Amino acid sequence: MATHPLLPLSLPEHYKCAFKVYLRYAIIMTVFGLLMGIIYQESSKKAPISDALPAGAHLEAVLHLGLVHGHAFLIGVLIPLAVNWMLTLGLLLGAKPIGSKSLKIGTWLYLPSSVIAIALMIYKGYHYVLGVRGGQFDLLVLHHTLFGGNHVIRAIVYASTHTAMAVGLSIIAIQVWKSLSAKKSTVS
Repeated sequence: MATHPLLPLSLPEHYKCAFKVYLRYAIIMTVFGLLMGIIYQESSKKAPISDALPAGAHLEAVLHLGLVHGHAFLIGVLIPLAVNWMLTLGLLLGAKPIGSKSLKIGTWLYLPSSVIAIALMIYKGYHYVLGVRGGQFDLLVLHHTLFGGNHVIRAIVYASTHTAMAVGLSIIAIQVWKSLSAKKSTVS
């Protein structure tokens, strides 16, 4: 383990790899989140408030797309940075590093699932905006036509994505929790 000049601790190699992955992901999602804010603004203008689409219905029609912006920052930037910080704090407090296998499994469950979750939000947002632009102002009809009207597929996709994200983060969090009570090994 090499000591970084700015941190008074040794970082295990698997931590360094995970930190780089999470940090790169956070940088990419920062840019993506900013772009989604612009895309949301421009897309919502394509479904203007009118007699057929009054203000409240307009908000409901564009809200799903607007939520992508915030969720990109939450699950794409803040949570990955929080994972890095949680792992670093554990080491600073003298905790034993968590195992590379746990960190790898947690990371590779969370990151792809978070990409899929955001992709699902984009799909849902554009499904509503494009549906309204196409003349379907009944939002309940639009809701029921997601995934071609197949509610089972929709439930499976949403549930598996969110479950994988939660399990990935839980693996890392539980291992960090356990490591806080374990004595740090002096063997590398």
